[in-house]
Amino acid sequence: MKLTLPTLITLFRILLIPVFIVVFYWPAQWAYTAAAVIFALASITDWIDGYLARVLNQESAFGAFLDPVADKLMVAAAIILLVAENPSIWIAIPSVIIISREITVSALREWMAELGSRATIKVSFVGKAKTTAQLFSLVLMLYHQPFMGLSMFEVGLWFYYLAAFLTLFSMAIYLKAAWPVIIHHG
Repeated sequence: MKLTLPTLITLFRILLIPVFIVVFYWPAQWAYTAAAVIFALASITDWIDGYLARVLNQESAFGAFLDPVADKLMVAAAIILLVAENPSIWIAIPSVIIISREITVSALREWMAELGSRATIKVSFVGKAKTTAQLFSLVLMLYHQPFMGLSMFEVGLWFYYLAAFLTLFSMAIYLKAAWPVIIHHG
């Protein structure tokens, strides 16, 4: 297996996870800001590696497998840290919705691929909107500091609820698209 630049960027994103966790818990005033920057950097590299893979014609089966894994690992780490730091039902409920959807849709995609029907559940616009709202919300919630008198955590929480809604909506779209195959093979 040849490691391409896009795959190396994806691996870098995975290697950022322990750094992100250590920085988040670092006993310094700047820790939340630095953790938010690391998370934002990881989010940007998600777009960059996909773009480079297409432009440089370096798409690979390993890269296609690793990219969503890296995304889900980083997002899950951020969600776990935020729930641990802010233990409340208002953070836990959308967090469980988001993580549950990721597990469900990943399992659905894997099962559909085994049946040769993976193309049935392509990434939708709603799925991309969900990802954008989710990443934006997590950056704001991780940042945690007020900006111009506005609580970035609370603004992020509003986007987090939007992400949770879009999460459920996109999962419904994927399940609807897969339903004929589920019925046929169920």
